[in-house]
Amino acid sequence: MAYIDVCKQSLIYEGELVPCVAGDKEIIIMWPDGGEPKAYKAACPHEGVSLGRGDFNGRILYCTAHGWVFDGRTGKSLQPEGWALQEYPLRIQDGMVQVDVISK
Repeated sequence: MAYIDVCKQSLIYEGELVPCVAGDKEIIIMWPDGGEPKAYKAACPHEGVSLGRGDFNGRILYCTAHGWVFDGRTGKSLQPEGWALQEYPLRIQDGMVQVDVISK
């Protein structure tokens, strides 16, 4: 795996979404309440609209463009069903959040 630094660990908090750039890809780091931080491609599968400005309430991510709804723990769409955000491997090492966007 080819992990790259995307932000300091101190910049992410449980219940929040943080937009980042990993290499040449826009990603989001989502840390759902009671869960673990996860990294996803920031494009909504509907029309590729950036989710970097999505509305995240700690459990659910809402695409502000067309109202698609995603589960913050799994990245699966809740409305409409049958879609999912593209997840990237994430790890925290030496105080840095690292994501592998190359192996996918």
